[in-house]
Amino acid sequence: MITLRTSSDRGLADHGWLKSRHSFSFADYHDPKHMGFGNLRVINEDRIAPGTGFGTHGHRDMEIVSYVLAGELAHQDSLGNGAAGAAVSGVIRPGDVQRMSAGSGVRHSEFNHAPNDSTHFLQIWIEPSVQGIAPGYEQKHFDAGSKQGVLRLVASPDGRDGSVTIHADAAIYSGLFNGAQQAVTRELDAARKTYVHVVRGSVAVNGHALQGGDALRFEDESILTIDHGIDAEVLVFDLH
Repeated sequence: MITLRTSSDRGLADHGWLKSRHSFSFADYHDPKHMGFGNLRVINEDRIAPGTGFGTHGHRDMEIVSYVLAGELAHQDSLGNGAAGAAVSGVIRPGDVQRMSAGSGVRHSEFNHAPNDSTHFLQIWIEPSVQGIAPGYEQKHFDAGSKQGVLRLVASPDGRDGSVTIHADAAIYSGLFNGAQQAVTRELDAARKTYVHVVRGSVAVNGHALQGGDALRFEDESILTIDHGIDAEVLVFDLH
C-alpha cells in the first residue's frame, strides 16, 4: 500500500522568527492519523529568520538528525560541541548531516547567526532502539556528486559506507535527480516500512508525481522507483 502525504496537508506553525511545516504531530499540531510512521517520529521543515534560533533546551532518548538545505545552522550542546575552541564547530551547512543522540539527556541550542539570510533545514527525529545511552554527536558532509542520480546512504545503525551512525533500526538515503537519465529502482523489504520525502523540486516516485514537501508512505511494497526528476532532492527512510 502506498499513501500520499501532500505538502499542503502538513501542519503549519508560524512563530514569526520560525516558520515550520510538520509532517507528523508536533508541539501544538496534533493529528491522530499522523503521529509518526514506524520509528520515524518527526520531520519538521524549518525556516529560521536571520539572527534568531532555538534557545538552550533538552532532549532524551531520541536520535535527532539535522539536514540543512540553505544557510547555516550553529549548534552548541552540553557535550561541548560548538563551543569556542571545540574540536567540532557545530556549524551545519548544505550537504552536511548532523546526528545527535540524546540518550540519557542532552541540552543544546540551534541558531542562525547570519544577518540577512534565513536558514532552511529539516529536523528529523527517530525513536532509538536502546534507551539511556550516553549522549553523542556526529557530523559528516556528503557532496552533491555522491548523491547525483543515486540513493546515497547518509545514516545507518552501523555507520556503513561512511554514513553517520544512528542508534535506531533505520537508515536514511539522500538522492539528487535531474533529467530522464537519472533514475533509481530498488527492491524493498515488504516486512519493513519505507517513507519517501521530497525535499525540493519535482519527481515521480512509483508513478506518483510529487513536488517539494510531498511524501509517500510504503507498506507491504517490494519495489521503489524514482525517476523524471527536475532539480529534485529526495530522502528515503528505511524503517522498523
